[in-house]
Amino acid sequence: MVARTVSRGRVIGPVESLHVERSGVDMAESSRGPAWRRISKDVGGAAVTVARATGRAALHPRSTIDRARHLPEAVPLLGQAVKPILTGRVDDWRGEYAYTLGEQAFVYGFPYIYNAQLRHDWVTQPRNPSTIPYAPVNHFWHAEQLIDATYRDGGCPSNDTLYSAAWVNLGEEPVILSHPDMGDRYFTFELVGITSDNFDYVGQRTTGSGGGSFALVGPRWQGELPSGVRRLKPAPSPWILVLGRTLVNGPHDVPRVRECQEQFRLTPLSLFGEPDAAVPESRDVLTPIPATKDPLGPWKTLNAMLAENPPPAHHDVLLQQFAQIGIGPDLDVEAQPDSVKQSLIRAAAIGVPLLRRQILSGDWARHVNGWRYPPSQIGRFGDDFLKRAADQSLVGIAANDPAEAVYLFNFEDADGNTLVCDGQYCLRFAVDALPPVDAFWSLTAYREDMNLIPNPVDRYSIGDRTSGLRRDADGGLTIRLQSEPPRQDGEGNWLPTAKDGTWFVVLRMYRPRPEVIDATWQCPPLTRVT
Repeated sequence: MVARTVSRGRVIGPVESLHVERSGVDMAESSRGPAWRRISKDVGGAAVTVARATGRAALHPRSTIDRARHLPEAVPLLGQAVKPILTGRVDDWRGEYAYTLGEQAFVYGFPYIYNAQLRHDWVTQPRNPSTIPYAPVNHFWHAEQLIDATYRDGGCPSNDTLYSAAWVNLGEEPVILSHPDMGDRYFTFELVGITSDNFDYVGQRTTGSGGGSFALVGPRWQGELPSGVRRLKPAPSPWILVLGRTLVNGPHDVPRVRECQEQFRLTPLSLFGEPDAAVPESRDVLTPIPATKDPLGPWKTLNAMLAENPPPAHHDVLLQQFAQIGIGPDLDVEAQPDSVKQSLIRAAAIGVPLLRRQILSGDWARHVNGWRYPPSQIGRFGDDFLKRAADQSLVGIAANDPAEAVYLFNFEDADGNTLVCDGQYCLRFAVDALPPVDAFWSLTAYREDMNLIPNPVDRYSIGDRTSGLRRDADGGLTIRLQSEPPRQDGEGNWLPTAKDGTWFVVLRMYRPRPEVIDATWQCPPLTRVT
């Protein structure tokens, strides 16, 4: 059974940590990249070879037949993928059906597999705790410093906020989230279910800035809460992720934000109200099985995660279909026929590359002046399993609801050309067309590896809180994007870009107004000056 192959508890040894967010990228930006790359490597090693060979077979069947006669035994997945195209016959209907159904199961279950790895890394695998989450279950981890160009783990990190993160287990009892009076400082706690969908928020926008205590309640808990504790929407799963962001007004402001973070609390209901209650430090979480150790490992991990976090009842019909190939809560995939197991291995190998191509296609976005506007459903894709897996989970674990934050990506200038290192660009907002927000906005440039760009003035973003910005004569605002300081108006309006290679920009808008969410406010294009 799965219980024999999926272990629990802490694993000793070097395991690459996972980083977190999205179009959502951001800490779930600054902390998500490595897991994405590891999962891709684990389950996608053979996928590129298979996909290329399959494409050649469709376009050049006769020449491919000759190649197929000489396929080595070492690439059985390649032979399985190409043979039906060459012959027009399906000798093993069971295996082919398992493959097609397995692809759907992988898309459906990807957030469970991904979050199993993320949770294990953040709870049990210390890397650099000042910038990468590491804390026991039901305990906050807090970032201690703003991210700069010395951070090289990718993920499009933001240096507008300090992050707080926690994996919380609501299986036994509620956990109370408490914070102090935050004054006029922007802050938010995004509450994320195991499938990467948000289910509620605590923060300036939703619950106000005054100090308070809020009950994180599991899907089946019934009971009374202490006076003064506000009940939030029930979590959709026993395990949830809490992602906190607290605005920092520059490096000098970090100590004050750290003081706020130290007053953030997660307290199990049974300990709430006890002076100086010590929350137990458990690191007992499910250990995922990588495909490099067991080709069926992703499926075994998925089955264990589905048992730990039961899907909603209206998914029963779908899960009954998956059960035919051994996929479901506590099912034993090893009990399936060999042809089914081989097909599931193939489906997992293709799964991550498929999701990555969907992301890169841009189909998820609405394009306006080169900027990619996310769909209104982002953050809560729910039963849209493909977008939930690709555009929400794989891109960055979780995505803010548009009402909380919208991130616009841009990779090209007004003429549709890729942004280049030797180009000088400007972004001009008319006086009545600045990003409409109720919190703040910022523009950040990244190298193609999704890291911040080193520069002599240590400026990694520019926005409405940047000191020294100079307005145009008519009251508008022009931002200069180039690798060297602009001669026109000095460094005040300068966002440094890459001196080599390609780069792109992200416009972040926190608490955006409705015209941002519905894209009636159109961000102006990046215009190339030279």
